[in-house]
Amino acid sequence: MTAGRRDADIRTWLTNPMSSDMKRAIDRLARLDDVTTIAVMPDAHLAHDVCIGTVTATTRTLLPQAVGSDIGCGMAAIAFDATSEVLAEEPVARSLLEGLATSVPIRKHAAATIPRGGNPAECVRTLSDPRLDTIRRRDGRVQLGTLGRGNHFLELQADVVDDRLWLMVHSGSRAIGSAVHRHHLERGERQSGGLVTLDAESDRGRAYLADAEWAIAYADASRRAMVEAASRLLFERTGIRSDPSTLRTCHHNHVARERYGDSWLWVHRKGAIAASSGEVGIIPGSMGSMSYHVVGRGVDAALRSSSHGAGRAMSREQARRRISGRELVGEMRGVWFDESKASALRDEAPSAYRNIGAVMRAQRKLTRIERRLRPLLSYKGV
Repeated sequence: MTAGRRDADIRTWLTNPMSSDMKRAIDRLARLDDVTTIAVMPDAHLAHDVCIGTVTATTRTLLPQAVGSDIGCGMAAIAFDATSEVLAEEPVARSLLEGLATSVPIRKHAAATIPRGGNPAECVRTLSDPRLDTIRRRDGRVQLGTLGRGNHFLELQADVVDDRLWLMVHSGSRAIGSAVHRHHLERGERQSGGLVTLDAESDRGRAYLADAEWAIAYADASRRAMVEAASRLLFERTGIRSDPSTLRTCHHNHVARERYGDSWLWVHRKGAIAASSGEVGIIPGSMGSMSYHVVGRGVDAALRSSSHGAGRAMSREQARRRISGRELVGEMRGVWFDESKASALRDEAPSAYRNIGAVMRAQRKLTRIERRLRPLLSYKGV
């Protein structure tokens, strides 16, 4: 479906019609000078400034809000030489949940050292402003390899075909990514409607791109550190080993220079993964629902992108009002998790999200499903 909005071409792959609020937000983005194309993914939902699940192309303008504050947020997955049988017994599952609280902290590591699995070469590079460098030194080291809260998670899953055990991690760039975002918003040019722009060919634009590149590398190193820590824990508690050759990663909050025909565009993805032809990706479901490993089909009309997840069906406030801790426990039946956190996690309940199966059907022309994974154990922070 395509509709014109001034110079911007809006294309949608939706499971349901847009709400009026979301339509206004998309139209506001489309009215910005230099926005050429907007692709709206099937998990798109309303968010501050720019909707999550949108992909925005420009020729020269950078839009930090079309990337979001959690720059480099994304996914990592790795397989183990085991099946779901390893989690059949409650004592094993409880032992792993307890161990993850130490191995993969939610907020920060007690010791100010880079965890094994991090990439010091990427994580110590100087940023564009002394204040950002202060945050890098203060928070970057102790937060590397930590999960964060909200919809970030670590999950053990089983391939529905061969029952092989997989690990999946969803996390971002923590405090430093948010600081980079705020810093460059303050230095951009505020347009009508509150959106901020930067000229990609200016010093400020180049500084944003360099700092965003750093945040993406940091987030990737952090996820790899968590994969290593969780793999080590599983070996210590169960004797099973991960298979390094199966590691796959992707990120879904970024801006990249990409060629479409004879044109070079700045493609901003906020809650969307790159899905060029043959490119591997990870699309998680909601807490307790199916997740997917995918391969991109390279559809130019969608700016070679696809959804990054299921997408919220309720705001967090709505979910907290409508879903009880007891209902969350019921929705999570068959999946190990810390039930003592049920009340605090109710805004992450499966019913607060869209049906992931409907999302995948809506974008079947954008990605090919390589693997379906059912949840076995979910670890989240509050």
